[in-house]
Formats: sequence, structure tokens, C-alpha cells
Amino acid sequence: MSGRNTALTPPADAAPPVRHPDAPAPGELLGAHYEHCFGCGHGQPHGLHLEARAGEGVRVTAEFTVKAAHQGAPGLAHGGVLATALDETLGSLNWLLRVIAVTGRLETDFVRPVPVDTVLYLEAEVTAVAGRKIYCSAVGRIGGPEGPVALRADALFIEVKVDHFIDNGRPEEIRAAMADPDQVRRARAFEVNP
Repeated sequence: MSGRNTALTPPADAAPPVRHPDAPAPGELLGAHYEHCFGCGHGQPHGLHLEARAGEGVRVTAEFTVKAAHQGAPGLAHGGVLATALDETLGSLNWLLRVIAVTGRLETDFVRPVPVDTVLYLEAEVTAVAGRKIYCSAVGRIGGPEGPVALRADALFIEVKVDHFIDNGRPEEIRAAMADPDQVRRARAFEVNP
């Protein structure tokens, strides 16, 4: 396989991304969009507990520590867990656009192994928008923003309406999220990709 996937290449008429005026301020911790989200929720004992922060422009940074529960090969992070960390970070970008979007395609390159107990530092940015399609990319580095590159991703997110979650989610969780008396928490449960 050679070259970049054309499904992840923005069309010639794609627009540059525009940060929404109500987006979180640069440096602001975005917090979990849903308590039970495997990527960012603190209600998942073996989840990533990934913490994302708004960056400048349409960028975010995030960190998570690879735990023993995240390993695939002995002492190394499972590739699917690393892809999940990229997906969660990329999904956080939608908060800066103030849209509800889901992952349409995620292409991941694994550059080097990531040991258990490593802090993985992730950076993501939206590169273009074309209608409902949001094109973005991310990189994961070991130990910090200047650390060695461990993985990269290109992704395509598709803007959806909240009905996407209501019509397709398991009814018990949808009812529980909709019944939450905290209006902000109720709205945030449906703000980014599941």
C-alpha cells in the first residue's frame, strides 16, 4: 500500500476550519463528555481517563498514562487502545467547532511500541471542513510534546444530529443520559463521538 488514502484527503473546495466563538479557551481542560465513555470518562475503571485541553486555532492536546489493563503484548500498550486514544483526542476537536460528529474513518500508523506506565502526549488538529465532513490529523508522542513519535492518525469525522445517538444507542443509557437533572452534563453526553 502506498500513499495516503484518498478518502482522508479533503476535496479541493474544502474550507479551512474555523474555531467557534463559544469554543473553550486555549488551555482549558475539556473534561469528560460522558462519565461512562471508555476514552475520557472517569466512570470506567479500566478506561483511558484521557484529559484533553483546547489549544490555539482548531487544535487540542491530550494525555493519558498507559496502564497494565491497556496492554496487548507483555508490557506494551495494545494497538487498539492506542487507536482509541487517537480517536478520543480527534473527537475532542469537535468541541472547538461546536458540532456533534462521529468518526467516519480513522487511519493509524504505529511508529514505535508504547510501554506500560508511559505517558502518551497527543496533539490533534482539524485541517479542513467540507460540508458535513471534518478532516483532521493527530500525532502521539512518548513522554511529552517533544518526545519520540509513537503513532500518527488521519481521520474523517461526519457531522450528525443528536438523533444519531438517540436512535442507535442502547435505550437504558440514552434514557439515563436524557434524565440527568444536570442540563450541561445531559447536553455534553451527546456532544462528541461515542
